[in-house]
Amino acid sequence: MFFLESRYYLAMTNNLKNVIPELILTDGTLIPQLGFGLYKVPADEAYRVVSEALEVGYRHFDTAALYGNEQEVGAAIRDSGIPREDIYVTTKLWNTSHGRDEARDAFHASMDRLDFDYVDLYLIHWPQPAVNKYRETWETMIELRDAGHIRSIGVSNFTENTLHDLVRDTGVAPSLNQIELHPEFSQQDMRDVHRSLGVRTSAWSPLGRGTVLGDNVLQEIADKYGKTPAQVVIRWHIQLTNVVIPKTTHRDRMEENFDVFDFVLDDEDMEKITNMDKPDGRMSRDPADFNGDL
Repeated sequence: MFFLESRYYLAMTNNLKNVIPELILTDGTLIPQLGFGLYKVPADEAYRVVSEALEVGYRHFDTAALYGNEQEVGAAIRDSGIPREDIYVTTKLWNTSHGRDEARDAFHASMDRLDFDYVDLYLIHWPQPAVNKYRETWETMIELRDAGHIRSIGVSNFTENTLHDLVRDTGVAPSLNQIELHPEFSQQDMRDVHRSLGVRTSAWSPLGRGTVLGDNVLQEIADKYGKTPAQVVIRWHIQLTNVVIPKTTHRDRMEENFDVFDFVLDDEDMEKITNMDKPDGRMSRDPADFNGDL
């Protein structure tokens, strides 16, 4: 069902060997596969961080109402001089804004902070099953998309059950589900669910908060390709056809994480990384029973 687009998104950098592949979503839009995450990037650093990331070549930025940096993200993108249509922006609706009117108001508040005419991708941040308003929230997002305010709509941290609820009750599958996914928590079952529903997989915490990078398996593979463990893990995500959004506030790490398109992991190394999966590999909240603030 999914495939890598044959055309590539050319990063406007001095080093033109780096191109960002685009993935097609089921609504027909394209998303740059490598993005830049902005979770826990303070507002007073976000403008600099986004500006530097744009200079490195990133063209996909992932923020959220929760992160408190939408205003600075929007300003950096506007001030870059790069056409808005050449930059992909994701933001998310926070848990306190589930419900029809609440979701609509929260979306427009995010748009005011970003100061954009549209957003490329809007996500429900967590399903909050005990609150049980994710269906009506999703219906509001469908209306906002149909009105032209959003290019694509999706979800984050949804489970198999909550995904099926949305599809059953509205007939509209999310274009993407952003979930915790890294070598020690590879989420094969959820990736299979996504594939069956036509939902693209996006990986947050793709480097396992950095804790997985000291693993001997990754270091051996990195040495083989003349790369770093972080680059190997990002490449693993790319070859799994995940959308991947590593984050950093350091320019050198931005460049390192971006430099992943000049090598290919062989099948044996892909399997070695996938086999790092652990039953207790989750590092954050379980979305099946998380219903509040982080």
